[in-house]
Amino acid sequence: MPFYPFELERWQSVHEHRVRCNLSESGVHPLSIAELLEIAGGDLDELAAIRMGYSQGDGSDELRTAIAALYPGATEANVTVTTGSSEANFISVWSLVEPGDHVAIMTPTYMQIPGLAKNFGATVSEFGLRADRNWEPDVDEIREAIRPGTRLVVVTNPNNPTGHVISESARNAIVARADEVGAWLLADEIYQGAERHGQTTPSVWGSYDRTVVVNGFSKAYGLPGLRIGWAMGPPEFKQEVVQRHDYTVICPVPASDYLATLALSVRPKILERTRTILAENYPILDAWLEQFGRLFEWQAPDCGAICFARYNHPISAPDLVERVRQRQDILLVPGEHFQRPNYIRFGFGNEHTELKQGLEDLKPAFAELVD
Repeated sequence: MPFYPFELERWQSVHEHRVRCNLSESGVHPLSIAELLEIAGGDLDELAAIRMGYSQGDGSDELRTAIAALYPGATEANVTVTTGSSEANFISVWSLVEPGDHVAIMTPTYMQIPGLAKNFGATVSEFGLRADRNWEPDVDEIREAIRPGTRLVVVTNPNNPTGHVISESARNAIVARADEVGAWLLADEIYQGAERHGQTTPSVWGSYDRTVVVNGFSKAYGLPGLRIGWAMGPPEFKQEVVQRHDYTVICPVPASDYLATLALSVRPKILERTRTILAENYPILDAWLEQFGRLFEWQAPDCGAICFARYNHPISAPDLVERVRQRQDILLVPGEHFQRPNYIRFGFGNEHTELKQGLEDLKPAFAELVD
C-alpha cells in the first residue's frame, strides 16, 4: 500500500528553524514560560519542583476536569489528553477508520487527516470550501460527499488554511447529513478562540452523539511547545483512543500537564492576548497585499493568524516559495500543500516588528511578479 507523506510538515520541519524570518506559521508569537507564569500568577518554585516521572496516562484529573468544563455536559470521562492535537487526530482516526472505509473531508484543510485516512486504507471524498462563495461549502456537495456508508466526516472549523468560520447553516447541514448516514463526525477546532473579531466559534460538541472534538494549546493559546492537545468523545470512544494512546506516547510530560492546567485557569487573558496580536498584525498584511494591485486575491480571515491568498501569475507556488526561501531567507507555505495551486498561505502572528520587517524584505520577490 502506498504511503502518503505529510508535505506541509516536512516542508516546515526542514526549513522553519533555518530561515531568517518564518511566515509559514499559523499561530501567534508564543508565550514564554515566564510570561505564562506572570499572567497566571504561577509559582516558578512549584514548577521547578515537579518530578519528571510518568504522569497519568490520559492527563491529570485536574487538567481533564478543566478541559471538560469548556464543553457543556462533558466530564473528565470524555477527555483524553494527548501530545498535541496531532496525536489526538492520529489516535482518533486510528480508532475509527479501517481499510475499505469511506471518509468525507471538508477541504482545503490541514492535510494530516486526509493523509492518515489514505494511509489507513480508506477512500476519501471531499466537499470543498468555495472561494467564489466566501469559503462557504455547497450543501449539495456536502450531501454527495457524505454518502450512505460513510464511516467518518471530518471538518476543520475555524478552517486552516482559509481562516474561515463556516456558517451555522453549513455546520447544521454537515451534522444532519452525518446523522442521516450514521457516520462519526470529527471536528478539529484547534483555532477556536483565535477569532479576530472576538466572538468564539461555537463547538459542535453536543450536536450529535457520534461527535469527536479535537483541540489543543498551539494556535489560540500561543503555547505550541507544551505539546498538549485533547480528544473529546463519548466514554466508549475514549476507551478506544486511550488504548491506542498506550502505543504512542503513553502520557503527557508532567510539566506540560501542570502548565496547561495553569493556562486554562486564565484562558480569557491568554485569548485576549492572541486576539490583540491578530488585530494589530492583520492590517499590516492586508495593506502589504493591497500594494500589488491585482496580483493577489484574498478574503480577510475570520480566525487565526493565516491568510490564504491566490496570486495571478503562471509560476507554480512551490517554485515561488522556494525562490523566496533561497533569495529572501523567508519561509512561506505553497497552496499545493492544501491541494490548491496558485495560492500562498501567509502567517501573520509574528512579533509585530518582525512581521513588518519580514514583509518589507519580501516585497521585491512579488514586485518582480508584477513587473
